[in-house]
Amino acid sequence: MAGSTFGKNFRVTTWGESHGPALGAVIDGCPAGLPLTSEDIQSYLDRRKPGTSSLTTSRSESDTVEILSGVYEGVTTGCPISLMIRNTSQHSKDYGNLRTTFRPGHADLCFEEKYGIRDHRGGGRSSGRETAARVAAGAIAAKALKTLGIEIHAVTASIGNVTVPAELLDNLDNASLKTAYSLHSVMPDKSLDDAATELITKCREEKDSVGGSIYCTVTGMPVGIGEPVFDKLDATLSHAIFSIGAVKAVEIGDGIAVSELNGSENNDRMRAADEGKVSFETNHAGGILGGMSSSAPIKIKAYFKPTPSIFRPQETVCKNENGKFESTELTIEGRHDPVIVPRAVVVVECMTAITVFDALLENMGSKMEHLKKIY
Repeated sequence: MAGSTFGKNFRVTTWGESHGPALGAVIDGCPAGLPLTSEDIQSYLDRRKPGTSSLTTSRSESDTVEILSGVYEGVTTGCPISLMIRNTSQHSKDYGNLRTTFRPGHADLCFEEKYGIRDHRGGGRSSGRETAARVAAGAIAAKALKTLGIEIHAVTASIGNVTVPAELLDNLDNASLKTAYSLHSVMPDKSLDDAATELITKCREEKDSVGGSIYCTVTGMPVGIGEPVFDKLDATLSHAIFSIGAVKAVEIGDGIAVSELNGSENNDRMRAADEGKVSFETNHAGGILGGMSSSAPIKIKAYFKPTPSIFRPQETVCKNENGKFESTELTIEGRHDPVIVPRAVVVVECMTAITVFDALLENMGSKMEHLKKIY
């Protein structure tokens, strides 16, 4: 299978299936000398793990990470870092009827037609459980970024028709982030969390699911990170976010809304600030100009489809004994999230961290003065 590795300098390869013995990641290119313990990674995994509230799947996994290599006496060595998360709560029997039947909205049909074989238990490699490995790797990138003064935070921006006002998203502070991370919906407002919880509960009772969106911001970025042609920072960020299952749209800055503006409205006016720096009066561009960071906060919004596993009867297809497709009806069993968004917030954060840290490493060769500082 191609395409399980992401990044050029900070390279992350994930492995494992939803109902296999374990899943994990191998990170190559992490600089030596970064203080790192399993607790640094576990705090991120705990935000993603299932079974933490009525808004998530009842599958109960501790998602305990094991660092197998690349760290010695609490510090990275520069060698590949191997991480493993054991699966301990598989109910594979819940998926017995999916061996020859294909779930609507899932990768089942495409996977089997592409490879001629698939692990039907929980979606195998196409399961959302694969994102646990991404979070483990992204936690390392996030810690490295913090040492450089760069921080990444994401919150739920909407669930169904319950939407966080843009003004609140654009002015996230420590208090609103603390609120978000204390609530099951990960919304930065308690009243909106109550409304979202009511909506999700209603969907669950009706054997349905709901979609939503996630807002992510990167602060502390220097100018000029990202490449100006094919590897634009917004292009690589979009690649990273789109690689998360269920993401159907990504916006940078004001996104689609800029198509309705005039240039005089959309251009972010610049002024000379203190210490020879530049400040921006607005941030319609979302912190990226010409594919490179502008030093303004990077703003990303990711839109997620509703969970495709719903407990209503659905029209679909199956393969008969002759390997031919037949129409059938399927009622899905098992344990599934009624909404993907709350548990995906930290996944968006971590894929953003991996992308930004990779771009920072790439930028080290952009000027001779950078190399002179090193060598």
